[in-house]
Amino acid sequence: MKCVVRTAAGGPEVLQLVERPVPEPGPGEVRVRVHISGVNPTDWRSRRRALPPGMDEQVPHQDGAGVIDAVGPQVDPARIGQRVWIWEAAWERPWGTAQQYTLVPDRHAVALPDHAPFELGAALGVPALTAHRALTVHDGGPGRIAPGSLRGATVLVAGGAGAVGNAAVQLARWAGARVVTTVSGPAKAALARAAGAHRTVDYRTQDAVAEILGFAPKGVDIVVEVAPGANAALDMAVAAQGAVVAYYSGGESERLSIPVLTSLPTNLRWQSVYVYTVPPAAKRQALTDIAAAVNAEALRVGEEAGLPLHRYALEHIADAHAALERGVVGKVLLDVP
Repeated sequence: MKCVVRTAAGGPEVLQLVERPVPEPGPGEVRVRVHISGVNPTDWRSRRRALPPGMDEQVPHQDGAGVIDAVGPQVDPARIGQRVWIWEAAWERPWGTAQQYTLVPDRHAVALPDHAPFELGAALGVPALTAHRALTVHDGGPGRIAPGSLRGATVLVAGGAGAVGNAAVQLARWAGARVVTTVSGPAKAALARAAGAHRTVDYRTQDAVAEILGFAPKGVDIVVEVAPGANAALDMAVAAQGAVVAYYSGGESERLSIPVLTSLPTNLRWQSVYVYTVPPAAKRQALTDIAAAVNAEALRVGEEAGLPLHRYALEHIADAHAALERGVVGKVLLDVP
């Protein structure tokens, strides 16, 4: 089979297309014939780091979609032929989705309904799981996303045109929240509106604090934050009583500095979200809720859903990584032959 591996840390040039035997699933595993591999910022960042201990090579990418074509012992044979989306394929494992066949634990392959395209399945994983955690981690929150679960809440999504931001907007709208997003220009504002944002704020040309408080006079309850260091002052200025700033990203050298006395009166909570180490119970709930959202057609991809798709052939994986590192807006996908 064709697969991409890396044997060292570095730039996109360390990704090599090679031939490997088709692997056989072990106990509790399924083998998925991958149709599309999803690429996330976490993939190029991990590519720049050393391989996990004990690995000589690794196939990159956590997310993907395809069809189960074999199962190992302890897995229901009825799963063979099932369309699935994959999450965390390469987390502390050698088998990512940048290959024709991959192995994952049974629960890491989630049923994908017939009406949902593989493009959507490959775009779930890291973005949707991160967005779900950010929307549910607040004190007194429902702990789950479902129709009505965020009714009455106001959500601020920083960077509403990004992959996580797009998933957060769609999930928050499905759950009944009022959603405002910050963007850096008209094109990204159009994408955030397509995803379902009620209001967009261009932080480069508008008074973001005034615009957000005009939309939510009592402040926002949940902030899904992509740049906590840069946006800390804004987040504190628009936070409602008992709000949470759930941050999931930031630059390598970014620092978060919080004036203690300013943030104390609102009981403001700063919550990091690292999708790979989210508590197991919360991860299980997220998988259930995301599957329900997909079934309800509440999660979509494509420019009409605010998430343009950028597709590359498997052998052009280096170009896909380079595009993502440059900050291309939308979702980068690899078509697996």
